[in-house]
Amino acid sequence: MAIKRYYATKDNTITNAFKSSLSRRGVSGNMGQSDILETFSIYAQVSSSTGLSSELSRILIEFDTVSINSDRTAGVIPASGSVNFFLKMYDAEHTQTTPKDYTLLVQPISQSWNEGLGLDMEEYSDEDASNYISASSGVPWAENSGRATASIETVVKELLTAGTFTLTDAAGTSTTYGFVTGVNVSANTTAYTPGTTVNIGIDGMAGGDAGATADQIIARINAGTNIGFTASKTGNNVLVTQNTAGTVGNKTNAQDSGMGSFVVNNFTGGANVQGGSYVDIPEYTFTQSFDTGFENLEVDVSHLVEDWIKGPSNNGLNNFGFGVRLTGSDETATNSFYTKMFFARGSQFFHKRPVIEARWDDSKKDNRSDFFLSSSLVPASDNLMNLYLYNVVRGQLTDIPAIGTGSILVSIYSGSTTPTGAKLFLPEGGGVAADDDLNITGSHVETGIYSCSFAYASSSITTIFDVWHSGSVEYHTGSAIKVQTFNSQNYNFDQRYVSKVTNLRPTYSRDEKVRFRLYTRQKDWSPTIYTVANNKIETSIVDNAYYRFTRVSDDLDVIPFGTGSLNHTRLSYDASGSYFDLEMNMFDVDTVYELSFSYLINGSYVNQPERFRFRVE
Repeated sequence: MAIKRYYATKDNTITNAFKSSLSRRGVSGNMGQSDILETFSIYAQVSSSTGLSSELSRILIEFDTVSINSDRTAGVIPASGSVNFFLKMYDAEHTQTTPKDYTLLVQPISQSWNEGLGLDMEEYSDEDASNYISASSGVPWAENSGRATASIETVVKELLTAGTFTLTDAAGTSTTYGFVTGVNVSANTTAYTPGTTVNIGIDGMAGGDAGATADQIIARINAGTNIGFTASKTGNNVLVTQNTAGTVGNKTNAQDSGMGSFVVNNFTGGANVQGGSYVDIPEYTFTQSFDTGFENLEVDVSHLVEDWIKGPSNNGLNNFGFGVRLTGSDETATNSFYTKMFFARGSQFFHKRPVIEARWDDSKKDNRSDFFLSSSLVPASDNLMNLYLYNVVRGQLTDIPAIGTGSILVSIYSGSTTPTGAKLFLPEGGGVAADDDLNITGSHVETGIYSCSFAYASSSITTIFDVWHSGSVEYHTGSAIKVQTFNSQNYNFDQRYVSKVTNLRPTYSRDEKVRFRLYTRQKDWSPTIYTVANNKIETSIVDNAYYRFTRVSDDLDVIPFGTGSLNHTRLSYDASGSYFDLEMNMFDVDTVYELSFSYLINGSYVNQPERFRFRVE
């Protein structure tokens, strides 16, 4: 399985557009339960003493990255760097105008927000939060760069008194700090809990230097666990900055009287904003251009999703979802872009709901039944053959205890029905470190699966066996491998195939994870007498085969061919032929689907004519 979809957990449209009277804006309107999401700009619908009006609509949408991380822990999706995440939103056709030649901007939202219970997208009469001015009830959108700060004007050690001062964070938690003698400055980095009284040791502090006082105040403040502000140095003074943006950070601080020239100022400068609060930095900014205006949105947001999974404690971000809107230049243009609509998470159309789609290449090319002698006719990379070990214990893939996720050794032997004689010498390449080595170093692929890669050059030995071991302990002996040879042709070979899904069922459940098995043979294949007499039908391995699923009723691409750099719908193959795994929860119930294939042949993707239908119930 190399594709998995995660569905939105909440979404909303927020707007400052005028209501039908053109006298009041719908800034308090909520559309969190609508089955449509909408973004637009309207220019000059109203003229006033302040000039021509501008009206905007923006989209908020959030996904559960905890479940993504849980799937990674469980081995369902690969580690960071081996999987890509795409935000996909689907165009909703409508009877109003649709703009063209515009660009949509996707950025992370910087604060928590509520979906709300509103529906009205015409008069914006359902007042709830979130909306254009509030992230949640009573909580305005905070200007991300507008964080409140408080300055502490310090004095030299000799002028410090025994008084205390109190700082209050954006959540209203007050922490009191007091200078004390008898406590060394080394204790100022000891952790503490917000909302308590904290000592600032001054023993060992340099005298005659207000900057030294500032250093110790900063060390003490920043030692707090989950403290709501951060201290830094500015000149000889201290600047304390609220971690939470917005006016909520404008708090009153306090200090004892009689502290002389030592002054603690209040938190000021926190600002709010309308239209949502976003992390506006290049590494988390994604754009897509729309030419006709009817395109779907599909952007690679891998870096952002990975940082959401990390979280702020691991140099990542809090996940508050995506904001989707027109770029700044389009929003402020002296023309309108009205209106782009997408289906929301509550849409009745299952395959149009917004998703984060995880894509990765999990294809495994096991050459046990497609093994070739090294040849100068092919590139060096194609001379490397791959073999796999599948450690199945009581029906479950299980890591070998002594190997775990480490490396494993593989040796090659000659023989007819069992391995005989000594290990065969192997040429350098793949997991073989040097010419004439006797061992291949294999690796752990995933739970219970190990692989090795090597070239084979002994033309006189055409039946070989692979023995998997670690020193003197042998774990597995593979079945006999028939060594084939690469041969050139005297004519331009027409590669056409007959394809069949050998284990296709008429119906499936959405709760299943299914392995589809594909049999392929050349179209003009002529079996030999031996083949006819053999009960095992030969299969022709297509090295790069891809699958696609469409909905029969309207030919909608439910899972398109995943070719290109990601190869996320490429089939694996082993001794039994080609296959792929898929979770059936990506399909809607009571619907008929069609499976088809495309093969990479001579540098071109060739869609195969066969179609395989099934129903999901």
